Amino acid sequence: MKSKDLLEKNKINIWPEEKIERFRLTLLTWYDENKRDLPWRKTSNPYYVWVSEIMLQQTQVDTVIPYYNRFIATLPTISDLAEASEETLLKLWEGLGYYSRVRNMKVAAIQIQNDFDGIFPKNHKDVLTLKGIGPYTAGAVTSIAFNQAHPAVDGNVMRVLSRLFEIDLDISKASTRKVFEQIISHLIDPVRPGDFNQALMDLGATICTPKNYSPELSPVKEFNASYINETWRKYPVKKKKNKVTEQTFYTLMIKKEDGEYLYEKRPKKGVLSGMYTPIMIEQGTLREKGWKLFNEDGSYKNSAEELEQNIEDIYNLKVRIKDQPKGIIKHVFSHLKWEMIVFEALLLEDNAQIKDLKWIHKDQFDQEMFPVPTQKVNKLVDTLTLF
Repeated sequence: MKSKDLLEKNKINIWPEEKIERFRLTLLTWYDENKRDLPWRKTSNPYYVWVSEIMLQQTQVDTVIPYYNRFIATLPTISDLAEASEETLLKLWEGLGYYSRVRNMKVAAIQIQNDFDGIFPKNHKDVLTLKGIGPYTAGAVTSIAFNQAHPAVDGNVMRVLSRLFEIDLDISKASTRKVFEQIISHLIDPVRPGDFNQALMDLGATICTPKNYSPELSPVKEFNASYINETWRKYPVKKKKNKVTEQTFYTLMIKKEDGEYLYEKRPKKGVLSGMYTPIMIEQGTLREKGWKLFNEDGSYKNSAEELEQNIEDIYNLKVRIKDQPKGIIKHVFSHLKWEMIVFEALLLEDNAQIKDLKWIHKDQFDQEMFPVPTQKVNKLVDTLTLF
């Protein structure tokens, strides 16, 4: 479907050229005076821009800055990334979450080494062939690093445009992004496309925000149909998120007398794939065997015999679990909420034949690439039992 047909179908009227030119000038003037001082904006190196854009996915800017600086200092070139060990990558990424992103970056770096002589491709279609790079990242990198007029439509941009044009489309649908990309293809400044894309992002991040939005403070309020018509509270249109799945785990801090704790490597697919966590037994699986955490009066059970038997059956480990929990930890992913009821346990006998188990001394915790939930559990090592 041609852009004109796509916009007509959705009843979106693109401004005349004169108004578009005024919008570009107004937006870029504001950006030049107010743009955020970010380390990746001090370079046009496509590798650095790419790293920043992947890190910024679903992560706040302030959180990303130290990760970005450390990543670039450790792996300053594409070849460094391609040759980096998984241990190095995961340690650099530790705490950012979504570990598949950095694994995909390594695959893409190898692609660049093999298919593009180690040079980040300039062609937009070639960029889209790289592992883990979609339309947004491809548009951001090619416009910022190579000054090409490609749209980079993220949540900030969709929010700004939906208010500017009073767009009633659900922004959570993949098909809606195509519409916004068509709008940007008309509006984008051909001379400064990278700055134009970043200006829209900054506008959405600092003024045209999801909450506490004050449209009267916007530099482009004269172009904002939802401000003029006082309908801005309706936009953007977004369906309710799917309900987050909640899981409760009995999480065991199994230790030896010498201060080593036991960790299990998670499967290659799924949440925290390939990362180490303490042994975690989902509550529902034990309930089927009669295990209950609480007595009838709501107090904690004083016996952990059934849980100890479960650990012996599955892992061939004999442990003695303290009767009372060490603490309760909660961690929220994008689609999951974990409640981890943490128990301390002492190893009595180890006959385990499972290769994905690993003993780590508490003094070595800082040197390991633990995911955030494990880091939270580790902080309980030297704390008093809460119950």
